[in-house]
Amino acid sequence: MKALRLHAAGDLRLHDEPAPEPGDGEVLVRVTAVGLCGSDRHWFEEGGIGDAVLTRPLVLGHEFVGMIERGPRAGERVAVDPAIPCGGCAPCKAGRSHLCLGVRFAGHGRTDGALRGALAWPEVLVHPLPDALDDATATLLEPLGVALHAIDLGHVSTAARAGVFGCGPIGILLVQALLASGATVVATDVLPHRLAVARALGAERWEGGEVDVAFEVAGEDASLDDAIAATCPGGRVVLVGIPSGDRTSFTASTARRKGLTLLLSRRMEPADLARAIDLAGRGRLELAPLVTARHSLDDWAGAFDELVRHDGVKVVIEP
Repeated sequence: MKALRLHAAGDLRLHDEPAPEPGDGEVLVRVTAVGLCGSDRHWFEEGGIGDAVLTRPLVLGHEFVGMIERGPRAGERVAVDPAIPCGGCAPCKAGRSHLCLGVRFAGHGRTDGALRGALAWPEVLVHPLPDALDDATATLLEPLGVALHAIDLGHVSTAARAGVFGCGPIGILLVQALLASGATVVATDVLPHRLAVARALGAERWEGGEVDVAFEVAGEDASLDDAIAATCPGGRVVLVGIPSGDRTSFTASTARRKGLTLLLSRRMEPADLARAIDLAGRGRLELAPLVTARHSLDDWAGAFDELVRHDGVKVVIEP
């Protein structure tokens, strides 16, 4: 099979490798579609993300779907939860496995991701896909789960006015999920084509008004400054974006005088992927318009060029 490995910042290479053999409790998943995201861009451009750095050639890709190759579920199309919690640390035992101290995450650290022909993964983490979702569109289910978790942190009421600061894929999914919950949504982005998608899906343009809860999704200090400035006294600001250089800063006096609650969102909880599949399967959100480019694995260079340039919204590779 083909596998795309990151050897150093900017250095991706396509390899021929044997297909993995599933272990106990695992299934072999033939990968059919992988969405590229900001995390993959950080790895590609910086050779790491946050405090995680390359220690060996790594297969990227954690937003993926595929088909089970063998066993009783052979032929089943599935979406995959990319996080494998340890099950034994304090957060896991407390029911907060998304904060697992020993998590193995696809395309991160020492755990290879999905930009390859097939991978072995725990069967409990693969979820059936509804026929209504094609494979490329279904790659958005994992980021939708991330968006749903962020909304939970924001305690968004149906009467709330919410702001989305950054309209990449997760930001646009936040817009839709917030609207589906009954909230009024304003949004902004420095890239006009992404803001246009958010507005076409129901968001209002943010023009300096006040919001009850703000979601910072760009991973930029300027975006966080706007989110803090927009949030009403006593409101909440949820940080979803991942900053370059692993540093975030803001004007403390503004946030302090307003008595804001700042929350940092970490991936998604285990139940969120199933929630995302249910919402999308029932047609409650429009995912297909977010897929703006599709590439084969052989054309990985074109896919990553688009990712780095922020062209379109979601770039998908189909191994």
